[in-house]
Amino acid sequence: MSVLFRKLSDLPLVIPVFPLDGVLLLPGGQLPLNIFEPRYLNMFDDAMSGERIIGMIQTQGQDARDEEAHHPTLAPIGCAGRVTSFAETGDGRYLVTLTGVCRFRVGAELSVMSPYRQVRADFSAFEADLRENPEPDRSPGAAATLLAALRRYLDHRGLAIDWTSAENAPSDALINSLAMALPFEPMEKQALLEAPTLADRRQTLVALLEIDAAVGDDDEPPSIQ
Repeated sequence: MSVLFRKLSDLPLVIPVFPLDGVLLLPGGQLPLNIFEPRYLNMFDDAMSGERIIGMIQTQGQDARDEEAHHPTLAPIGCAGRVTSFAETGDGRYLVTLTGVCRFRVGAELSVMSPYRQVRADFSAFEADLRENPEPDRSPGAAATLLAALRRYLDHRGLAIDWTSAENAPSDALINSLAMALPFEPMEKQALLEAPTLADRRQTLVALLEIDAAVGDDDEPPSIQ
């Protein structure tokens, strides 16, 4: 984990948030972003002059899909990331990479003059995210179960991966990279984010993979509650 944030007191009390449905950042994960909206260009300008922390978060409820809603309800939990790569394009876009630092629970949203939203972030429930070596998933047969579910999922979708890399990857890296990269629905991404432990996240991930693999092309998939 980042050497800059070893304990909860190292983290800022107020952070800007980037609401983006269907996008997941997890602690230790890397998320590339293409920034072009003026309010978020402004947000990254301000972040780069400070602690370089951005909170990635989803929205919830029907108002999240209402184009008239300027402030859709934020999901209760997001993940703070630090800008670890930054480049500006010739047409004024920012190409950045966020590296996940720690999940947070949304406290009060602040009334601010900035064009982007800011919240008081409560990191207290997620102190374990700051550990350099996360607690491994020691569930018996966990790796084999995950790989078997992943194979069925990929076969169902006609996709392929480098199986040697997948089989040799550390469990936390494999679980988190699949959770971030696979095209799950926003509510399913949120369930993966909110899973308390790595073992819980693996179990949720396996359930999602198996549901997808079991659903026919014309069927409506059940959701994870």
